[in-house]
Amino acid sequence: MFLEPSRSGRKKGWIEVICGCMFSGKTEELIRRLKRVQIAGQHAEIFKPQMDTRFDLKEIVSHDASRIRSTPVDNYFNILLLAADAGVVGIDEAQFFDEGIADVAEELALSGRRVIVAGLDMDFAGKPFGPMPSLLARAEYITKLHAICVKCGDNANYSYRIPKIDDQVLLGEKDMYEPRCRNCFFGK
Repeated sequence: MFLEPSRSGRKKGWIEVICGCMFSGKTEELIRRLKRVQIAGQHAEIFKPQMDTRFDLKEIVSHDASRIRSTPVDNYFNILLLAADAGVVGIDEAQFFDEGIADVAEELALSGRRVIVAGLDMDFAGKPFGPMPSLLARAEYITKLHAICVKCGDNANYSYRIPKIDDQVLLGEKDMYEPRCRNCFFGK
């Protein structure tokens, strides 16, 4: 997907959202798309929430160890400032930003940029997570990925939290979360 001029001669921008549960390959897919952008010689700026320090302070790293340079930001508004010259903007872990991230994605798309966003669509309780519903509603393209349920082997789309901690945000990996299908998540 490349930026194409519209009938008016302006470049058309759009929003792509990659969503799913933990361990479904969201970040891996984001990195794959962004590396293709780089191969094509397009200028991309890539961002992640500053709070996400699980694998690396500056790089986005997937569970399969794929990685790409990124800029950690503490506020979604900084993305507008730092992406001024980019034709493509990548954003990982969008669920950790507040609702304003959807407006930023919209503004970037309206200015002719391709915006690729990855994030959890549901939290550990199976509820819509942060700004993801708003991003999904505004996106032209949505990719929903699934993991494999650790209990039964079916497609998983829920992130089950192992420790009984009620905070919505709790950074962790396989020691804290596991992918589960609907029946196994709800204990049916």
